[in-house]
Amino acid sequence: MILQIALDTPLRRVFDYRAPAQSSGLDGAPRLGVRVRVPFGRQQLIGILIGVASESAVAEAKLKTALEILDLHPIVDPVTFDLLCWAAEYYHHPIGEVFAAALPVSLRAGQPALQKPEWWSLSETGRLELSAPSTRRAPQQRALLEWLGTREHATSDEIGEAFKPAQLRSLAARGWIAQAAAPPTAALSLRPSDVDLTESQAHCVAAVLESLATFAAHLLYGVTGSGKTEVYLRVIAAAIADGGQALVLVPEIALTPQLVDRFRRRFNSGVVAVHSGLSGTERRDAWRAAHGGQARIIIGTRSAVFTSLPKLALIVVDEEHDPSYKQHEGFRYSARDLAVIRARGAAVPVILGSATPSLETLENSATGRYFKHLLPQRAGEAQPPRMTLVDLRRHAAEQGLSTPAMQTMAQHLQAGGQIIVFLNRRGYAPSLFCNACGWVAPCAHCDARMTLHRRAAQLRCHHCGAHGPVPTICASCGQALHAVGQGTERVEETLARLFPDAPLARLDRDTASARGAVVGVLDRVHSGEARILIGTQMLTKGHHFPEVSLVVILDADQGLFASDFRATERLAQTITQVAGRAGRGRLAGEVLIQTQFPEHPLLNRLIRDGYEGFALSALEERREAGWPPYSRLAILRAEARDSLGLDAFLRAAVDSSGRLREAAVKVLGPASALMARRADHFRAHLLVETASRAHLQRFLKNWLALVDELPGPPGLRWSIDVDPLDVD
Repeated sequence: MILQIALDTPLRRVFDYRAPAQSSGLDGAPRLGVRVRVPFGRQQLIGILIGVASESAVAEAKLKTALEILDLHPIVDPVTFDLLCWAAEYYHHPIGEVFAAALPVSLRAGQPALQKPEWWSLSETGRLELSAPSTRRAPQQRALLEWLGTREHATSDEIGEAFKPAQLRSLAARGWIAQAAAPPTAALSLRPSDVDLTESQAHCVAAVLESLATFAAHLLYGVTGSGKTEVYLRVIAAAIADGGQALVLVPEIALTPQLVDRFRRRFNSGVVAVHSGLSGTERRDAWRAAHGGQARIIIGTRSAVFTSLPKLALIVVDEEHDPSYKQHEGFRYSARDLAVIRARGAAVPVILGSATPSLETLENSATGRYFKHLLPQRAGEAQPPRMTLVDLRRHAAEQGLSTPAMQTMAQHLQAGGQIIVFLNRRGYAPSLFCNACGWVAPCAHCDARMTLHRRAAQLRCHHCGAHGPVPTICASCGQALHAVGQGTERVEETLARLFPDAPLARLDRDTASARGAVVGVLDRVHSGEARILIGTQMLTKGHHFPEVSLVVILDADQGLFASDFRATERLAQTITQVAGRAGRGRLAGEVLIQTQFPEHPLLNRLIRDGYEGFALSALEERREAGWPPYSRLAILRAEARDSLGLDAFLRAAVDSSGRLREAAVKVLGPASALMARRADHFRAHLLVETASRAHLQRFLKNWLALVDELPGPPGLRWSIDVDPLDVD
């Protein structure tokens, strides 16, 4: 018996091993999807069994024997196993790394996939001790005793998060605590909602419920504030009523706590979160609860699409258009696309929700692949916000804020509204400039300028992470330096001076880095303590701020003239999404869009016809130009310290493609990346283009085998990106 093992290595292959001696005691061959410990060079690795064969291409003398089969049952459910194998083939990524991406670190290290928790409670002796007067001896043991006294049961893991194992052992040795039977699992129930569904919401719920237990892709196209989450809640309640599980994907960790909180207010139990912000123990416990079936609703970010769910009944992808669903490093998968594939494999419905659907999703609904359901009105009495362009050529601006914007902000603050100021550029200023000689503070490792962060007193590169002190004089001529441009930190400083009586909050990557920081900022906004919220792209991710009456978009021009063909789509989505935060409650909403190009057709079309009007014209432009969704793309990205060696490698890759005689596939390039040098590496790429997904997949399978054999410069790194979101 030859075991074919997927190991966490960058090699696009599986590894053959003889079955270990213990496997002879199994009832037949081990099951696919179990973990196997194997020798690999001088180390031992844990891999996944993905095949069993009767013979191997490896010579008998070189074939090693696996050390141990760790599981009796597969580590993932059958649908997830098939999904991971499919994803490795479709994205042409090493299958071992694909499986590694799906598992918590502890399971990759060999910990049990399922573990019966060890429950503890106070004994009668412990209750007597707790009622006795406290002494100064062993204060930590006393603290644990008091902690357990406030609850009926607790697991070893729960105790271990707050206390040391030695304290648990000491209490057990004294007889003050004892192991207890696991408490009964509470039956899942849905608390009634005080919200009445609109006619459009009720139609959406009914349409999705008709497709339960079958595959169907539903596009829930609802304007901002139309109540998409309420639709999710109603459908999920029905889908999991008979013991099923639901997977809910969100684009950002920042959204996870508030969505989890909303779901837990409606469902009495069984809601868990899965995202990269969890500790290793939390991630493991959430995975075990999902794999074991105790978790009924799993809410998570991109990687949660791989969570093992043996009773999957429904998948929801909220804000399906968001680029955060695409992994941009390593295993470059799209969680949104894999959610659809997973739903098809499990024969369950999937809901793709957005106020600004991607053009690919709109095309799929136009061709009948997806069912399209509209929520055209906001829930309750809320009305769409009024949108106005502010011409920066006609109005003076102070640190990026135009006079009309400042006047309107003062009016809304006086009326009791809250304000969002959106600028997708963090830091204090994007560059440090010398007026005398024109010197601009550069990054020594990238073709980029350093960003000034005044509060941290640092210059930082937002591309490679390099940082350093802020110089006081020009390194070239010795003259004074000036901060040029605005970032969120500088806008915050300006607003604090202009509106000293309006408390501010800022939400960007700098303020959100600490654990719990995002929740703290959002709590200040929801409570009304913060009157003005300044932020970046993080503000567009589906937040509900009922008291926000004004949104000011400071720089709407960033995407108007970008080189990427998706830039205008992203700009339209960003403007629509951030504008949608205004006017969702009792106050009417208003949106000011500052621009140097008020006559630009994209901005005018967006204001006149809304996102749907923009999307129709954008799809027609894509069709004429032959861009996705009317073609299929892949990018071979490569980087090395040697620019000449990098170019030679890519040219050799182009030459090798000619040997395949695929007339339907074009390989364009090499071309330098938009930022040709980053972190001391030169970067370039090849673009692969064809009209057919089948042609693309067949070509890549044959071509990448040839590219793997090509020589390259020292330190060369290359990867393939199928269905890329960025082509620059």
